[in-house]
Amino acid sequence: MRVDGRSYRTIWIEPMGDVTVIDQQVLPHRFETITVSTSKAMAVVIKEMNIRGAGLVGASAAAGIHLAAREYDPVTTTPAAFTAAMVEAGHLLRSTRPTAVNLEWAVSRQLDAMASADTVAAKQRVAHQQAQAIMDEDAEWCRRIGVHGLKLIEEIAAKKPKGSPVNILTHCNAGWLAFVDYGSATAPIYAAHDRGINVHVYVGETRPRNQGAALTAWELQKHGVPHTGIRMSVTCGIGKGQIECVSYDEAHTCRDFICLQ
Repeated sequence: MRVDGRSYRTIWIEPMGDVTVIDQQVLPHRFETITVSTSKAMAVVIKEMNIRGAGLVGASAAAGIHLAAREYDPVTTTPAAFTAAMVEAGHLLRSTRPTAVNLEWAVSRQLDAMASADTVAAKQRVAHQQAQAIMDEDAEWCRRIGVHGLKLIEEIAAKKPKGSPVNILTHCNAGWLAFVDYGSATAPIYAAHDRGINVHVYVGETRPRNQGAALTAWELQKHGVPHTGIRMSVTCGIGKGQIECVSYDEAHTCRDFICLQ
């Protein structure tokens, strides 16, 4: 997705192996990134909620294992000692968000993948490859959500008077900041906007952390999507017929894009 005309992901691996993430704690007032060099530092980033969202938390955990792996000398470290250290790093990362399903999945996937390699150097390569693969897969899955959801928005737009916007209500944040790219429930919105369809988004503030007001509204604005921020108490008061679609991420367990017409 774009920030002031430049394409970004929420997380990426630098050429020398460090990991950079967009710092969500300072949004929407400032756009800053954090470069993470160790697994312990990644655990702090996750626990302190510098990054949020199911997909991004999972990708960050996978990157945390990659960072843990590169902390060991492949020549002087035995495979057994390395494996024990990776298990310990996994425990640390899991403890940051005990209920995060994507985090648990990503850590387990990393540990299982490394178990298939014989040498420490090979295990380190696997950790790097898996971290990148998880990031790429998350972005691709979200892109596909956008492709499928776009069809629904196109159908609604075709039934409306020419020039009338398709009105969409969002709750919480299921945008690209919550994933690696595109977002889940917001992916169809971006796909429609990029296709030239007139969409307008009512952004619910989503207390207590105001994910909607601080994150969803910010990313929509940066991508150029027309939107209006609303308080949670206003949501039910929006007139019947004004909302054609609802996108939400309820407690990061239910990701849906619902078309009402």
